[in-house]
Amino acid sequence: MRSATVIATALAVGAGYLVGSVPVAVVVGRRHGVDPRSVGDANPGYWNLRQQLGARSAAPVFAGDAAKGAVAGLVGTALAPEGAWGVGYAGVGAAMVGHAWPVFAGFRGGRSILTWAGGACVLSPPAGALAVSLFAAVACAGHFAWGARLGVIAFPLAQLGFEGPHRVAATGALMGIIGLRFAQARRPRSR
Repeated sequence: MRSATVIATALAVGAGYLVGSVPVAVVVGRRHGVDPRSVGDANPGYWNLRQQLGARSAAPVFAGDAAKGAVAGLVGTALAPEGAWGVGYAGVGAAMVGHAWPVFAGFRGGRSILTWAGGACVLSPPAGALAVSLFAAVACAGHFAWGARLGVIAFPLAQLGFEGPHRVAATGALMGIIGLRFAQARRPRSR
């Protein structure tokens, strides 16, 4: 059982990193003549492209970055032996690392928020549904950034009620990757 978990984890991490490394924002930006790594806050993610191109043009980045985490979570969960729920977390964590330091984009990536969100919804669907509902309600009221913040904060709180502290601790470890990326983030350029 232990060796099966190790093999499943290694496969989930490899697949997660490669999926996470697909630079969706860079690909979408290039289609519009923009390199998100050299405009705005230089973050190759949805929010920067949304500010540069508008919400409609940046929508594929939103979907693609969330899908990277979801795919990694699904792969990890599918590979996991019974009871080895950490394999899914390892896959999502690897996708987040791939998004943050993508092998296909010179290791210059984004902050992994949407990749985390997509993976988190797979790892804990009830908490994900609650967090996404909160995000959507606030975003539809015209406060996208606040909705995103509230959804991120609500997820581990909801997860605690559904799944207990061990999985919330694993979620906290994933969120630590986001914190690291924010700490490393370059300040927006003055114009």
